[in-house]
Amino acid sequence: MILVTGATGFLGAELAKELVLRGNSIRCTKRESSTIPRILAPYAAKIEWVNADLMDEAALELALEGITQVYNCAAFVSLKQADKAPMIRTNVRGTATLVDLCNEKGIRMVHTSSVAAVGDAKPGELITENHHLDSTAETDGYAISKLESEMEVWRGIAEGLDAVIVNPTIIIGASAGTAGSGQIFETVRKGLKFYTRGTIGFVDVQDVAKCMIALMETNISGERYIINAENRDYKQLFEEIATSMGVPAPTTLAKPWMMEMAWRAAATWAAVTGKAPALDKTSARAASVTREFDNTKIRKAIGFEFKPVSETIKEVCLALKQ
Repeated sequence: MILVTGATGFLGAELAKELVLRGNSIRCTKRESSTIPRILAPYAAKIEWVNADLMDEAALELALEGITQVYNCAAFVSLKQADKAPMIRTNVRGTATLVDLCNEKGIRMVHTSSVAAVGDAKPGELITENHHLDSTAETDGYAISKLESEMEVWRGIAEGLDAVIVNPTIIIGASAGTAGSGQIFETVRKGLKFYTRGTIGFVDVQDVAKCMIALMETNISGERYIINAENRDYKQLFEEIATSMGVPAPTTLAKPWMMEMAWRAAATWAAVTGKAPALDKTSARAASVTREFDNTKIRKAIGFEFKPVSETIKEVCLALKQ
């Protein structure tokens, strides 16, 4: 029996769908207040839903009964400064609990981390799995939570856990809607005027799910894999989205000092409204930074070829227009 944590999220739902399409009956965890994603509605007969927050050890232990494989996609994500400490605490403690239970029960795990937990390469070089984030210099709460959660998995591996870690770049796909990475597409559709000089990696959500399943089915353990289809600069990305949406592409370069002003204004407005900022400091600064990722390791490990990012962009744009 297979368990998927975080199956109400963007990646978790796509992973659950892919597993069911391959003939599996699966168990998925959710919070009591969570809504089951629409993309999983057609597969209700193949999915057993259980209420089990990763912070609730007793509920999690019950959810793991009869389980031989776990895909851990659960994570607390927030841009609110007030959520930084609870986000780190929740993600790290929840992962630690799951790691300990899987180790105790002999359950194999594929853990979802992020390239936010991967360090930077020297200028002009691609970032690989061998680059490690300097936790003493990192201030972004999400990156810290993913790094420290990943460290709990490495601890478990040292203690005998059978596990593999994946570090996806920015995950895109039609099922995101206007949330998460879907906000990029929606912002361009509404008439984005500015672009930045930054570069980052992108990957289709279905490809991430397929890579995770392929890794689970190997004998590989104690490894981490960057899951990245292509590296794109934001200007090119915005232009492709604008073309697919039939709207003007952004034409004005937003320089780093302008992004500094933007995140500070967003923080001020968020403080007034109590809502999450539309742009946080980390995202604003990252938008002007070049981070290019090497996907050689995952392609060699499972013989995988990624869907071109341009195809996914068209799929997302079509879904949003409809």
